[in-house]
Amino acid sequence: MAVRWLCSLFGKPFDGGKRMDHGSQQQHPAMIRLYEVQREVQSLGPQVCTFSGLKNEREYRRLERELTRLLLEVDQVDTEGRVDLQGARKRAAQEVEGLLRYLEENATHPSRLAIEELSREAQRLVEQGVVEPQRAGGTAEISDELVDAVQELILRLTQVKTGGSVPLRKARYRALTRLCAVQDVIEGRTRQQTLPLSEDTHVAVQRINQVMVQVSGARSQLVALLMGLSGRDSCAHLSRVLTELLVELDALDVSGNAAVRNYRKQVVEEINGLLKHLDLEGEGDDTRRYDLAQNDSIRQIEAVRGRVGQLRGEVLRHCGVGDLFRPKPELQSLLTHLDQVDTARNPCIREARRRAVLEVQAVITFLDLREALICRQPGSNEPPQHRAVWMVLGSLSDLQAQVLCFNGKRADKSYILLEELLTKQLLALDAVDPQGDEMTKVARKQAVKFAQNILSYLDMKTDEWEY
Repeated sequence: MAVRWLCSLFGKPFDGGKRMDHGSQQQHPAMIRLYEVQREVQSLGPQVCTFSGLKNEREYRRLERELTRLLLEVDQVDTEGRVDLQGARKRAAQEVEGLLRYLEENATHPSRLAIEELSREAQRLVEQGVVEPQRAGGTAEISDELVDAVQELILRLTQVKTGGSVPLRKARYRALTRLCAVQDVIEGRTRQQTLPLSEDTHVAVQRINQVMVQVSGARSQLVALLMGLSGRDSCAHLSRVLTELLVELDALDVSGNAAVRNYRKQVVEEINGLLKHLDLEGEGDDTRRYDLAQNDSIRQIEAVRGRVGQLRGEVLRHCGVGDLFRPKPELQSLLTHLDQVDTARNPCIREARRRAVLEVQAVITFLDLREALICRQPGSNEPPQHRAVWMVLGSLSDLQAQVLCFNGKRADKSYILLEELLTKQLLALDAVDPQGDEMTKVARKQAVKFAQNILSYLDMKTDEWEY
């Protein structure tokens, strides 16, 4: 059932079928009860439409219980055999049943289960690499393998399809924000920004060093909280502990010693870096956060993509009549604009920007090759193998023009044909023997990279990614 239909339902008065006379049908006990049920449905509807959890969660069971109760109450309404009351009862039952289906479908959707499985995989990684060493009384040594594994999970989360569903977008966003926060915390530990000073430096150094030890433990505790691996602690408790450490540091007298003052400042910055991740309890409740179609950065990226599409169309149209349209300065300015888009460390926005950059670069490389082909003036003593590479480049330019205007799926025959033709050009380049000619070696290497980039761009256009 569509989200729009469900959400539009909650602002409409329940008409109960035909409009009733004020004196008779409007006061019928059955219709009054159906009005009461509809008011409860209006109250529960927005909660159902934004619920992003699973069937085993307390909130799911509460919503299911409330909706089931309403359905039973609707079923028990006595219509006395009247057609208008029967119609009103049927419509009320359909509304409640629709919400029940919507609640269950989103909680059991394959994408929702995929998000949960990725979250559990992240939990296992963090528990083994961070939490267990701390619980054993040691200090977790964050490896590059752990950092890379977390980054891979973030990328896989961004690739989970939501189909525009509000609960699925919300679930994906919440999982991403927590995992990105964990990534930030563990990367901060690997950088080892602050080193302890000798306690002989100043009387306050001993206490600052003790605070640093507590901050190290708080860092592992924060990671456990973010990944749902800490049953006893809470974000509020850890926030109070860190805030008290800030107050204590602020009270230390370090006047007259610039080195100690700078040391304290670094520790304060580390604590503030942890505190900024402790406000994620309500993360995802704001639609502008998880519905990126409303995000200002995404709107900027989409505006650039729209302009690139227009320029691409103009370039291809001019090429079709043997002319060369050269909008490279504007394309370069679009790249600069994309580089300035604020991603707010959101992996979905970063990926959207990366893909937009590739779209701009694809048009620029197409123009560069076309221009090189037009300006090419081979000499009479040009080696045959060098000429063979340029022949392949000419074919690749024609194929790239088709890729640029391709707008289909991987199952399409046109996609399969393009992929086969591009692969043949790679094989043709592989068959070129440079015979020791350095220019041919360089040209062939560049041509191979060019063909591979076209194939990658074709794959990107058809992978059905969504932000």
